[in-house]
Amino acid sequence: MLFDFFYIVSELKKIPRKGWKQKVGIKHPESVADHSYVTAIMSMVFSDTTGLNTEKILKMALLHDLAESVTGDFMPEEISKEDKKTAENDAMEKILSNLPSKLAEKYRQIWKEYLEGNSKETLLLHEIDRLEMAIQAIKYSSEGFSKEKLKIFVESARKEMKSKELLDILDTISYK
Repeated sequence: MLFDFFYIVSELKKIPRKGWKQKVGIKHPESVADHSYVTAIMSMVFSDTTGLNTEKILKMALLHDLAESVTGDFMPEEISKEDKKTAENDAMEKILSNLPSKLAEKYRQIWKEYLEGNSKETLLLHEIDRLEMAIQAIKYSSEGFSKEKLKIFVESARKEMKSKELLDILDTISYK
Protein backbone atom coordinates (compact mmCIF):
# COMPACT_ATOMS: atom_id res chain seq x y z
CA MET A 1 0.00 0.00 0.00
CA LEU A 2 2.67 2.54 0.99
CA PHE A 3 4.82 1.41 -1.92
CA ASP A 4 2.03 2.37 -4.31
CA PHE A 5 1.74 5.80 -2.67
CA PHE A 6 5.49 6.43 -2.90
CA TYR A 7 5.58 5.14 -6.46
CA ILE A 8 2.87 7.58 -7.54
CA VAL A 9 4.54 10.45 -5.67
CA SER A 10 7.85 9.74 -7.42
CA GLU A 11 6.13 10.28 -10.78
CA LEU A 12 6.27 14.04 -10.05
CA LYS A 13 9.98 13.91 -10.87
CA LYS A 14 9.07 12.98 -14.46
CA ILE A 15 6.34 15.59 -15.00
CA PRO A 16 7.80 18.68 -16.69
CA ARG A 17 6.29 22.08 -15.99
CA LYS A 18 4.40 22.43 -19.25
CA GLY A 19 4.34 26.24 -19.51
CA TRP A 20 8.12 26.43 -19.70
CA LYS A 21 8.14 23.92 -22.55
CA GLN A 22 5.26 25.20 -24.60
CA LYS A 23 5.38 28.95 -23.99
CA VAL A 24 9.14 29.48 -23.76
CA GLY A 25 10.55 26.52 -25.67
CA ILE A 26 12.68 25.12 -22.86
CA LYS A 27 13.37 21.52 -23.87
CA HIS A 28 14.24 20.25 -20.39
CA PRO A 29 12.39 22.44 -17.89
CA GLU A 30 12.11 21.90 -14.19
CA SER A 31 9.81 19.11 -13.05
CA VAL A 32 6.75 19.55 -10.89
CA ALA A 33 8.75 17.91 -8.09
CA ASP A 34 11.50 20.54 -8.51
CA HIS A 35 8.91 23.29 -8.21
CA SER A 36 7.21 21.66 -5.21
CA TYR A 37 10.50 21.28 -3.35
CA VAL A 38 11.48 24.94 -3.73
CA THR A 39 7.92 26.02 -2.88
CA ALA A 40 8.10 23.93 0.32
CA ILE A 41 11.44 25.49 1.34
CA MET A 42 10.12 28.99 0.69
CA SER A 43 6.93 28.17 2.62
CA MET A 44 8.92 26.92 5.59
CA VAL A 45 11.02 30.09 5.74
CA PHE A 46 8.13 32.52 5.29
CA SER A 47 5.93 30.62 7.75
CA ASP A 48 8.66 30.62 10.37
CA THR A 49 9.34 34.34 9.88
CA THR A 50 5.65 35.26 10.11
CA GLY A 51 4.69 32.92 12.96
CA LEU A 52 2.26 30.74 11.05
CA ASN A 53 1.77 26.98 11.44
CA THR A 54 4.89 25.77 9.65
CA GLU A 55 4.06 22.09 9.92
CA LYS A 56 0.71 22.71 8.24
CA ILE A 57 2.11 24.89 5.45
CA LEU A 58 4.89 22.39 4.76
CA LYS A 59 2.41 19.55 4.40
CA MET A 60 0.24 21.76 2.23
CA ALA A 61 3.20 22.76 0.04
CA LEU A 62 4.21 19.14 -0.43
CA LEU A 63 0.65 18.16 -1.31
CA HIS A 64 -0.30 21.18 -3.43
CA ASP A 65 0.79 19.70 -6.78
CA LEU A 66 0.74 16.00 -5.86
CA ALA A 67 -2.33 15.33 -8.03
CA GLU A 68 -0.22 16.24 -11.05
CA SER A 69 1.65 12.95 -10.61
CA VAL A 70 -1.55 11.45 -12.07
CA THR A 71 -3.07 14.27 -14.14
CA GLY A 72 0.09 15.86 -15.50
CA ASP A 73 0.66 19.60 -15.49
CA PHE A 74 -2.17 21.70 -16.92
CA MET A 75 -1.72 25.19 -18.29
CA PRO A 76 -4.58 27.58 -17.40
CA GLU A 77 -5.77 27.91 -21.01
CA GLU A 78 -5.97 24.12 -21.47
CA ILE A 79 -8.70 23.42 -18.96
CA SER A 80 -11.36 25.29 -17.01
CA LYS A 81 -10.72 25.89 -13.33
CA GLU A 82 -13.68 23.69 -12.47
CA ASP A 83 -12.53 20.78 -14.68
CA LYS A 84 -9.01 21.08 -13.29
CA LYS A 85 -10.34 21.01 -9.74
CA THR A 86 -12.43 17.90 -10.51
CA ALA A 87 -9.52 16.09 -12.21
CA GLU A 88 -7.13 16.94 -9.40
CA ASN A 89 -9.61 15.95 -6.68
CA ASP A 90 -10.17 12.61 -8.38
CA ALA A 91 -6.41 12.10 -8.71
CA MET A 92 -5.81 13.07 -5.09
CA GLU A 93 -8.44 10.57 -3.94
CA LYS A 94 -6.67 7.86 -5.95
CA ILE A 95 -3.30 8.81 -4.50
CA LEU A 96 -4.50 9.08 -0.90
CA SER A 97 -6.33 5.74 -1.13
CA ASN A 98 -2.90 4.15 -0.88
CA LEU A 99 -2.43 5.44 2.66
CA PRO A 100 -3.91 4.24 5.94
CA SER A 101 -7.36 5.81 6.26
CA LYS A 102 -6.59 8.10 9.22
CA LEU A 103 -3.53 9.50 7.50
CA ALA A 104 -5.36 9.82 4.19
CA GLU A 105 -8.12 11.80 5.92
CA LYS A 106 -5.59 14.11 7.56
CA TYR A 107 -3.97 14.87 4.18
CA ARG A 108 -7.36 15.16 2.50
CA GLN A 109 -8.29 17.90 4.99
CA ILE A 110 -5.05 19.78 4.29
CA TRP A 111 -5.68 19.45 0.54
CA LYS A 112 -9.24 20.76 0.91
CA GLU A 113 -8.04 23.66 3.02
CA TYR A 114 -5.51 24.52 0.32
CA LEU A 115 -8.22 24.47 -2.36
CA GLU A 116 -10.60 26.59 -0.29
CA GLY A 117 -7.87 29.19 0.17
CA ASN A 118 -9.14 30.89 3.30
CA SER A 119 -6.53 30.20 6.00
CA LYS A 120 -3.45 32.34 6.49
CA GLU A 121 -1.24 29.38 5.55
CA THR A 122 -3.19 28.76 2.36
CA LEU A 123 -3.13 32.40 1.32
CA LEU A 124 0.63 32.54 1.89
CA LEU A 125 1.23 29.29 0.03
CA HIS A 126 -0.74 30.43 -3.03
CA GLU A 127 1.41 33.56 -3.21
CA ILE A 128 4.65 31.64 -2.64
CA ASP A 129 3.62 29.28 -5.45
CA ARG A 130 3.47 32.34 -7.74
CA LEU A 131 6.70 33.85 -6.39
CA GLU A 132 8.53 30.58 -7.00
CA MET A 133 7.30 30.59 -10.61
CA ALA A 134 8.52 34.17 -11.06
CA ILE A 135 11.92 33.33 -9.59
CA GLN A 136 12.20 30.38 -11.96
CA ALA A 137 11.32 32.64 -14.90
CA ILE A 138 14.04 35.06 -13.88
CA LYS A 139 16.50 32.17 -13.57
CA TYR A 140 15.60 30.94 -17.05
CA SER A 141 16.06 34.48 -18.38
CA SER A 142 19.56 34.60 -16.86
CA GLU A 143 20.29 31.33 -18.66
CA GLY A 144 19.56 32.98 -22.00
CA PHE A 145 15.93 32.08 -22.63
CA SER A 146 13.61 34.74 -24.06
CA LYS A 147 13.21 37.55 -21.57
CA GLU A 148 10.07 38.69 -23.40
CA LYS A 149 8.40 35.25 -23.20
CA LEU A 150 9.40 34.84 -19.55
CA LYS A 151 8.15 38.27 -18.54
CA ILE A 152 4.55 37.05 -18.83
CA PHE A 153 5.21 34.56 -16.01
CA VAL A 154 6.61 37.28 -13.76
CA GLU A 155 3.73 39.63 -14.48
CA SER A 156 1.19 36.84 -13.99
CA ALA A 157 2.69 36.15 -10.56
CA ARG A 158 2.67 39.85 -9.67
CA LYS A 159 -1.06 40.14 -10.47
CA GLU A 160 -1.94 37.31 -8.11
CA MET A 161 0.22 38.40 -5.19
CA LYS A 162 -0.98 40.74 -2.44
CA SER A 163 1.63 40.32 0.30
CA LYS A 164 3.83 43.41 0.45
CA GLU A 165 6.79 41.34 1.66
CA LEU A 166 6.56 38.90 -1.26
CA LEU A 167 5.94 41.68 -3.78
CA ASP A 168 9.00 43.53 -2.44
CA ILE A 169 11.09 40.41 -3.04
CA LEU A 170 9.71 40.10 -6.55
CA ASP A 171 10.46 43.77 -7.21
CA THR A 172 14.07 43.42 -6.10
CA ILE A 173 14.74 40.46 -8.36
CA SER A 174 12.56 41.01 -11.40
CA TYR A 175 13.33 42.88 -14.52
CA LYS A 176 11.59 46.19 -14.78
